Amino acid sequence: MSDGPVAVPRAPISDAELARLVAEFARSASVEVTAGDAGLVATLAAELPPASVVYVAHTPKATIEDVVRTAVVVQAAGFAACPHIVARRIADPDALQACCERLAGAGVDRALVIAGDNGQPAGKFASALDVLRTDLLAAHGLTRIGVAGHPEGHRVIGQTVLWRALAEKQTWAGRHGIDMHVVTQFGFDPAAVASWDACLGEHDIGLPVHVGMAGPASLPQLIGYAMQCGVGASLRGALQSMNAMRNVAGLATSPDQMLTSIARYAGSGTTHIAGVHFYSFGGALATARWLRVVADGRFELNAGADAFATTTG
Repeated sequence: MSDGPVAVPRAPISDAELARLVAEFARSASVEVTAGDAGLVATLAAELPPASVVYVAHTPKATIEDVVRTAVVVQAAGFAACPHIVARRIADPDALQACCERLAGAGVDRALVIAGDNGQPAGKFASALDVLRTDLLAAHGLTRIGVAGHPEGHRVIGQTVLWRALAEKQTWAGRHGIDMHVVTQFGFDPAAVASWDACLGEHDIGLPVHVGMAGPASLPQLIGYAMQCGVGASLRGALQSMNAMRNVAGLATSPDQMLTSIARYAGSGTTHIAGVHFYSFGGALATARWLRVVADGRFELNAGADAFATTTG
């Protein structure tokens, strides 16, 4: 089995079918709020469909208690809260159990379990599998679990290790009756997503995939997010990458381009892609409002049918 990308021939689809798929993906999309966005949740409820999945990010300056507190508010507003559980930021099993108990008490049955980028773990959990293997989540009814996918690779982990870890998570989920899915990191390369998706079968991965992409946040929102959440360095790198990629053919530097490309790919052949997830970068409300317009079909594909513009009519 190969670790790298492969060519993926796809059948063409009509513009009408493409537009339908774009709206369908927008309608079912999940979005992300930060652990400090509890005050925004009521407004979001007026923009997103009922029972939409709303992830609660564990940003560097937040605690796991902040994440849980916000997830409880999100769940109470009628959404399906999906808090991030970051292995390397959990102090000990007692802290994880307390987190699970409070989420269970609020009716939360989802979580995104990731390792995190902390160089030194806060406790004994160094990977997502370390958290999963405690069985604390399943024991408290958190049985809809997301794990990370890396179509564009990882800055410190090789592809062979990434594929093995994903396979181990899938095996664990099968043994424990867990409804598991993959959420990819946000990216700007639809071809990388397509190639990675094609490789899933080669590695016997059958999990549904939700493709991560950046929402329509403005530059001031991105800067504000970086300052408030302590992610200045990583976000600065992302912005530099976006600027560098604007002149590179085939890359999608706006959410409409990325969504259109993923919808075209998913609609033109067999795929693991089951939905899309928007990383809001502090612009959750702007993302939700944009998604509502797109879900309602208020957009027009451009002449090349590789992007679209929203309309107000």
